[in-house]
Amino acid sequence: MLSSPLPSSLVASLPPAGLGVIEGFFGQSWSWLARNHYAQWLPAHGYGFYIYAPKDDACLRRTWWLSWSDEQWQHLVDLRKCCRQNGLAFGIGLTPLGAHHNYRQHRPRLLARIDEINRRLQPDILAVLFDDMPSDTPQLASLQLEIAHDIAAHSQAKRHIFCPSFYSTDPVLERVFGAMPTDYWQTLACGLDSRFDLFWTGPKVCSDSYPEDHLRWVIDTLGRKPFLWDNYPVNDGKKASDYLYLRAFQHRPPSLGSYLAGHAVNPMKQPGLSRLPLASLPLSYALGEHYDADAIWLEQAQRDLGPTIANLLATDLTWFCETGLAQLSTQQHQILLERYQPYADNASVAELLGWLNGNDRFDPACLTG
Repeated sequence: MLSSPLPSSLVASLPPAGLGVIEGFFGQSWSWLARNHYAQWLPAHGYGFYIYAPKDDACLRRTWWLSWSDEQWQHLVDLRKCCRQNGLAFGIGLTPLGAHHNYRQHRPRLLARIDEINRRLQPDILAVLFDDMPSDTPQLASLQLEIAHDIAAHSQAKRHIFCPSFYSTDPVLERVFGAMPTDYWQTLACGLDSRFDLFWTGPKVCSDSYPEDHLRWVIDTLGRKPFLWDNYPVNDGKKASDYLYLRAFQHRPPSLGSYLAGHAVNPMKQPGLSRLPLASLPLSYALGEHYDADAIWLEQAQRDLGPTIANLLATDLTWFCETGLAQLSTQQHQILLERYQPYADNASVAELLGWLNGNDRFDPACLTG
């Protein structure tokens, strides 16, 4: 199990690799200040790892072969150091877009990139991500396996995680990215090295729950327990960006842990507000049938924001979580602006006001490449 300061009572209910956060959403990513704050906050709240994989970092995705600037490298080194000092495993998520085309040509610079990451960052986790890219060849699975195995052979990370292009049974993936090649999952199941865990989002890209029969099917089909990529409370999609998913986690019982290799949460674009739901997940695992989502949420909100702001949010949760920005009337919108403006100095309230002002609307890059 990855290094984590989790209490023994909680560890017993978690999947083998424990809980963590993957910053893996589209649109504006978090600030370095927010990431360093999370490096301290996560282990104190029951999490054991953080994976840096923002979709807007071109050096991880669109131009993966290019090195970060000296300033960016220093930020990453400092973040890794902060994670390690707080007992949090640090990871990198790399998406080698297009590398499967003429891979022999791309291979030298891909391995040079891995060597550079090894040398300068020494990540505990290296995730090889093939999500959200077009399905453009019948040999997609075998080519991705070759790339992943080359990366693992050169990586010094303690743990490797593979994200397939088809990471859910949700039909939306084929509608957006093209038909899944024949025997795609079977090829991965037979060929993926046992050193790799495999990311999976559940029956949907954004799943409300993870039924046991679905997870048993995943284990049988993919030949290993899935490493859950939990897309709650992420809000980077065309519809989702109109919402702030502030409520506590539900439908994540302790029994879920026995079907998983690990559990990674993809948070909202708003790091401060994301703490409200994130604080509840470890307690869902730990408390089981005694877990009271509403009471835990209010307690965390009061601790994090103070009773005045927490009580305001509790009153307005339906507007943020269910009505959404596009459906707010002009009057409702104005009421919310006036209600929270006096607390704008609070960082989480500033995020809320930015959302109300349309600063976090849908990025068209989401689910398109």
